Amino acid sequence: MGYPRQFTSLVAQISKFPGVSRRGAERIALFLLNLPEKQADLLIKSIAAAREKIRRCENCFNLSSGDLCAICSDDARDPSTLCVVETAKDIAAIERSREYKGLYHVLLGKISPLAGIGPEELTIEHLIRRLKGGDIKEVIIATGTDVEGEATANYVARVVSEAGISVSRIAYGVPMGGPLEFVDEMTLGRAVKGRRRINSGD
Repeated sequence: MGYPRQFTSLVAQISKFPGVSRRGAERIALFLLNLPEKQADLLIKSIAAAREKIRRCENCFNLSSGDLCAICSDDARDPSTLCVVETAKDIAAIERSREYKGLYHVLLGKISPLAGIGPEELTIEHLIRRLKGGDIKEVIIATGTDVEGEATANYVARVVSEAGISVSRIAYGVPMGGPLEFVDEMTLGRAVKGRRRINSGD
């Protein structure tokens, strides 16, 4: 028995979510359709409010409800240390480790020539402007450990070294070839504490 067109359309949209298969999308769609009306309305309003209110931090490109995110607005954070990550979800992963007290810079992706993404498509130019501000003494690179993440790390390391600032890479306590969001807090915390320096020629 075929599904109604509206249901098929809903499944098609959900299947575009990261890591969601067609079968998983069908289960999620059925779950949504079976939600009580009040709960469904709350979900719809929450999505609409998030899309309307959430923006990118003007300083680091983290998610924010104002001009600056909660981390950039926190005077207790160490402004001399900057951790460079691919996405905002990487910030959440590192924050859960409770080992890092500095600021962040979100690249909004990684260098991937096959996907047509070069340094110009990332926030590296803004990063360079932040480095010229004079407050940053160390940059920690915490991109993923896949091929694109390593290429991005090497590019950023060269940019930072040219600015005369100390640069390090988080230690390889994290699994190779995977995103940071799936790494447990203890492993990620040890990786941050055991970061290594990168030579400009690496």
